[in-house]
Amino acid sequence: MTDRLYYHDAQLTAFTAQVVDASADRCRVYLDRSAFYPASGGQPSDRGLLGGIDVVDVIDEEDRVAHVLAAPLNASVVEGTVAWTRRHDHMQQHTGQHLLSAVLEELYAIPTLSFHMGAEVSDIEIGTATLNTEQIANVERRVNDVVSQNRAVSVAFEDAATAQGLRKPSERPGILRIVSIDGLDRSACGGTHVSSTAAIGPVFLRKLDRVRGNVRLEFVCGHRALRAARGDYERLAEVARLLSASPEEVPELVASLQGKAATAEKANRKLAIELASLQGRQLYESTQADASGIRRYTRSEAVAAISDETRTLAQSFTAGSKAIFLAVAEQGRAVLLAASKDSGRNAGDILKQCLQAAGGRGGGNPQLAQGSVPAPEALAQLLELLKDRLG
Repeated sequence: MTDRLYYHDAQLTAFTAQVVDASADRCRVYLDRSAFYPASGGQPSDRGLLGGIDVVDVIDEEDRVAHVLAAPLNASVVEGTVAWTRRHDHMQQHTGQHLLSAVLEELYAIPTLSFHMGAEVSDIEIGTATLNTEQIANVERRVNDVVSQNRAVSVAFEDAATAQGLRKPSERPGILRIVSIDGLDRSACGGTHVSSTAAIGPVFLRKLDRVRGNVRLEFVCGHRALRAARGDYERLAEVARLLSASPEEVPELVASLQGKAATAEKANRKLAIELASLQGRQLYESTQADASGIRRYTRSEAVAAISDETRTLAQSFTAGSKAIFLAVAEQGRAVLLAASKDSGRNAGDILKQCLQAAGGRGGGNPQLAQGSVPAPEALAQLLELLKDRLG
């Protein structure tokens, strides 16, 4: 059994221990005591050195802790050093999570369902379908108020049978390690934590997503929060520089530019449709009729979909007498068929029947129809069928 030193002193980073077991290659070792935290409860494992060798992973194996090393360790007594920057970051994030979860319960009776700590941001999944802007602001304000109050964060060991006031009931029997935030929270937890709420540092709520009918809330604490705020400001300042504006003016200016861009896009689309209509008429005039008196045109492009311009081109072409227009979007395996009223062809019926034979779907009216097939070989089959039906 490994004596887990971090249970009692999360700030301990240097220790001496005996090697009690090891793998055959001695790259996986077990100690009688260790300050290295193994990945558990959403918190990643520590890193550092063991006997001067890099610790690349720390794994919880129930009653003992496995230390995975970058090279074999041959000593029987070793000195371990935990990487403090990583450990302290994890302490801030994990204690911040306890505080955030407690405040969500306090203000809105919203339970925390799971916790994940990433390399840059952390998140919790909470048992609610929605969390509005006002609630987010209230939670963030309350969390940072408690941070500023410098409340004690303490660790105690209690029997599960008699432990009272836990935010989330524990299913584990026996002795529980309980982490408490003075006057606010008591939670069974084996993780590493700072000793006061002030040591958490600022807490920022960053992003909200909906998952599995719940809300996933992204947050950062301490040094991560400072880095995030600095990064946000630098990006905002760069946008302001590009717009020749102050950071405070950016939202209003961007909204104005978006409006102008939308207006310009609408005008461009209108001009593109008008141009396609003109090109369709010109294309009709320049296309010679075949022996049956039908003017035919096929347009094949390596694109994913039939565009509005192509649709307008087809309609303009077939607005003339005795005309058939076939458009093919090769990447999207889509086709559009247009036929003039006097062409003797029903575009909707022909395309629908050919699509069904090729395993595709679609349809339309006698003058314009569209559809697609699931595979490139089906597209080749569809085009052959259309060639036969259109004559």
